[in-house]
Amino acid sequence: MGSVGWPELLRLTQAHLFLSGCAVLAAIVIGLPIAVLAARNPRVRGPFLAAISLLQTIPGLALLALFYPLLLFIARASGLPIPALGFLPALLALGVYALLPIVRNGVAAIQGIDPALAEAADGLGMTGRQKLLLVELPLGAPVILAGIRTAAVWTIGTATLATTIGQPSLGDLIFSGLQTEDWRRVLIGCLAAAALAILVDAILSLIESGLALRSPVRRGAGLVLLALAALATFAPLGASRAERVVIVGAKNFSEQYILAQLIEDRLRAAGYRTERRDNLGSAIAYRALAAGDIGVYVDYSGTLWTNVLKRTDTPPADAMLKTLGEALSRRDKVTLLGPLGFENAYAFAMTRARARALGIATLDDLARAAPRLRLATDLEFLSRPEWQAVMRHYRPQFRDARPYSPTFMYRALADGSADVISAFSSDGRIAAMDLVTLADPRGALPHYDAVLLLSQRSAADARLVAALRPLIGAIDIDRMRAANWMVDRDADKRTPAQAAAWLASGKTEAPK
Repeated sequence: MGSVGWPELLRLTQAHLFLSGCAVLAAIVIGLPIAVLAARNPRVRGPFLAAISLLQTIPGLALLALFYPLLLFIARASGLPIPALGFLPALLALGVYALLPIVRNGVAAIQGIDPALAEAADGLGMTGRQKLLLVELPLGAPVILAGIRTAAVWTIGTATLATTIGQPSLGDLIFSGLQTEDWRRVLIGCLAAAALAILVDAILSLIESGLALRSPVRRGAGLVLLALAALATFAPLGASRAERVVIVGAKNFSEQYILAQLIEDRLRAAGYRTERRDNLGSAIAYRALAAGDIGVYVDYSGTLWTNVLKRTDTPPADAMLKTLGEALSRRDKVTLLGPLGFENAYAFAMTRARARALGIATLDDLARAAPRLRLATDLEFLSRPEWQAVMRHYRPQFRDARPYSPTFMYRALADGSADVISAFSSDGRIAAMDLVTLADPRGALPHYDAVLLLSQRSAADARLVAALRPLIGAIDIDRMRAANWMVDRDADKRTPAQAAAWLASGKTEAPK
């Protein structure tokens, strides 16, 4: 399977199935009572269905993102150890997303019961509970199950987005494949999610037809297959004698995948079992570390300076690192173990030919030419303090400014869809595409030393710290650019794991 191994695919499929199954089960437990109440009470039916329909209009990614700050606020307000990252917010968001078809079909099933049968049940003196259990639910079961089938397919598809809030799923393959242009990972992730949805739908369809046709064989076979699928989500995929699990975080670009793999390799060599939380946004990654939801990840000093400390000044790199270390420790009990040895700074970049033709060498030059130019940025930049600082210092008014995922941002520059991009200085594509980075004479952009951050628990583990300390100061900019280019290039691409192994080897020449 190329860059995707069977153990990784099985692990992610299992996690995806478990998350989706729990979300649909939660939606059934909550949705069926709502459906019964709404079917029997016209006064609440309209408001209930309208509220659930409104929730359904929220994009799945936005719904997942909203639960993270909500849980974080509840945890801080209550003092309870509520996890704001990973399984719980994904479960809540997907459970809400699965409610609509279950409630709608439940209402339709109960209201669609033959009035004569309902009158007969009343004539026999059945209580409301008896009428529900002996008449309405058995007769309405096929319609109710059709809603559950719809909810299950929707949920399995939407669960790929849970990757963005740190919950492992088949979305890990899709998102990482998109960022590294490894289309095999994207294809395998999509096909696996589709196959899972089709399989679950087929099993539920078998049970539905068994109920509709009153066939105990079909119904029994479907239930057995459903039970086997449920058991598969708990099947152990391997044992470990490691003392504890360390969660390694990563943002959503190649360099972060490589460095997270490098950290994992060192921790595993030291006897730890590791798990990954990839594709995290900058704010989520830091908050997750401070809350203890992840144990270690790499961030950048300028990002922490502007996003976390809300500072707008640009001190020298050493002074910035010293202040960050003290402030993060005091405020959030986060330990800045040290810089890795290279800087990945935001830098506006253009093709050399375009910059030369327009006479652009600095951000002052860029601001003067901006009304004729199209800007492409990564997904975060236009909402970050760094962009606001550039606007304050240079006031560029671009003809157009659009966010892209980092991979497609470079593609936009290459195919002429954009004239300038918010590049990353450690990116191997800068040299490979013959780009020039523009000088920042007014100092709008801060330093961006790559730094290793540890949660309070990780920093208290001397063996863990000893395993990671050799990374401090060990990676220079040329080696990081070479490792990034190994993953990002079109021909003879390497995986982040292979690039991490090359970094760890100490070799100076990158593989051709």
